[in-house]
Amino acid sequence: MNNRSQLLSRQFIVRAAVFGALLCAALWAQAEDLPDDFASHIPLTVSGEGPWYRLELPLALQLNARQSNLNDVRVFNADGQAQPYALSLGQPQREEDQSPVSVKWFPLYNRDDARDAEPKIRVERTANGTLVEVQPQGEIEAGEEILRGWLLDTSAINAPLDQLILDWSTEREGFQRFSIEASDDLQHWKRWGEGQVARLSFADELVEQRVVTLAGRSARYLRLLWNMPQSAPTLTSAQLLSSRPGVLPLSWSPAIAGQVEKPGVYVWQLPVALPLERMRVDITQPNSLAPGTLYGRRDASAPWRLIDSGLLYRLTQNGQDVVQDEMELPGDVVQQLKLEVDERGGGLGKDAPKLSFAVRATQLVFLGRGAPPYSLAIGNATIKGANLPLATLVPGATAEKLTTLGSAALTTAPLVPATPAIAAAPGPDWKRIGLWSVLVLGVIFLGWMAIGTLRASRGK
Repeated sequence: MNNRSQLLSRQFIVRAAVFGALLCAALWAQAEDLPDDFASHIPLTVSGEGPWYRLELPLALQLNARQSNLNDVRVFNADGQAQPYALSLGQPQREEDQSPVSVKWFPLYNRDDARDAEPKIRVERTANGTLVEVQPQGEIEAGEEILRGWLLDTSAINAPLDQLILDWSTEREGFQRFSIEASDDLQHWKRWGEGQVARLSFADELVEQRVVTLAGRSARYLRLLWNMPQSAPTLTSAQLLSSRPGVLPLSWSPAIAGQVEKPGVYVWQLPVALPLERMRVDITQPNSLAPGTLYGRRDASAPWRLIDSGLLYRLTQNGQDVVQDEMELPGDVVQQLKLEVDERGGGLGKDAPKLSFAVRATQLVFLGRGAPPYSLAIGNATIKGANLPLATLVPGATAEKLTTLGSAALTTAPLVPATPAIAAAPGPDWKRIGLWSVLVLGVIFLGWMAIGTLRASRGK
């Protein structure tokens, strides 16, 4: 090969290398995630020790996603650079994964003239805290005692308590309200709120409400004190449902409007399909009683599937509202809900009530790099996920270590989509088109240089 041919070959190699570098830079610029690629942006505030920060994604924010697996969520710094992140998607705690645990219960008596006082008891228990016997602290003669409530021994359950399932003797019908308190030593009690159960004969059927939602915390003992001791029922069964280790709490949506399909039948369309675990109906009209059956489906083309049946009500007793407005769901992915109400109980009104729903919370952890402030972006139907495994993002991650990470919060509340998301035909993916265009032009340009070099060599 003569000197000119060698020179041309070297020039070709240099040009190809320069073009290759420009091509790689163009491809990198095209592939990099940019804030403008997303529909919604919300600034974040951070606190605590970095460089890692934890953010619980509100359900209202997730409803703005274009992908149900949240592949289209990113965190950017002030310079528009995407931050490394990991997602902990809330997995539903399905009914088949839960087994109610039966616990012992002991009656709590007071003297009839001190029926509203806190019961004073003496107990006998084993070395591990299991109760053997519970007796009034003072002697109460027969005929003077009144059943004030019940003490439940939950010491065998080493997990957060989610639900209490009660059963009682059949002679007591109506609504029963009670306070719920928890303790680990039987001396110091913390209030966990109010509970209520119901048993009614309705239209030749027995309608029951036996499940009570608890605080989702652990306790060795529970105390149920009836608001009206003279009507306290005699328990025949007490069972508890607890959370699996590592299960995130429930996250509730804002209320959404529904439609009346026909009298007594209400339908709600969710913005996106979600694995629902609970729903709450906004019962605004006093003295409403509505035995109902709940159905769900993934989309309008699928058949309705039975989810649950139960009793919804808002009744006034002794000047206070007694409310049962929630129903359990098994965690299946649905986007439409339908409630059929037996209107012989009064129904829920002519207009469809608003509905809220709950799924397991989702947590995002990101590694803060570059200049703050940081912002969260969401909403892109075609982008691929970029999340890392949590153990990769946070080396040596443990439940205890995660609690020490810094925290992040949204500076503004996300807006819920006004109308349900409609699956539209996907538009052109300009990023992909740009990548292929650069590649094709690069091949053409390299071919042109090769042909030019070959002609010059032949001419020589």
